[in-house]
Amino acid sequence: MSKFQDFLNQNTVDNLTTNVVFSERLKDQDGQYFTAKIKAMTDAEFEAYRKASMTTRKNGKFELDLQQFNSKIIIGNTLDPNFKDAESIKAHGCTTPQQYLSKVLLAGEIAELSKQIQQFSGFDTDFDTLKEEVKN
Repeated sequence: MSKFQDFLNQNTVDNLTTNVVFSERLKDQDGQYFTAKIKAMTDAEFEAYRKASMTTRKNGKFELDLQQFNSKIIIGNTLDPNFKDAESIKAHGCTTPQQYLSKVLLAGEIAELSKQIQQFSGFDTDFDTLKEEVKN
């Protein structure tokens, strides 16, 4: 077995987590930024979110509902805070995690957190730079 194969076997994507700052607004009383603990999105999760977020337009063409897609990514891949917490959802007069997410985060914060989860999951990687590093 190659070293690369050993690495892959020991570092499966379902175990990848990190903490991220995604908003200037979210600070504690000491001025320290709150961090969200996120996990990497698997290929199956990405595909499920994409399919569930497709809508049909009047002309019959399908398009991605980006707001719904971003919400699904955040709710499914944010470990802390837990946007699926039933007590928090109910306390804010919401009935779904999506409603709660929209109640506690600004639109730009939702977009940024989704972007960071996607980047952590391998999207928006500058592969040209990586290729140059491998060459050198």
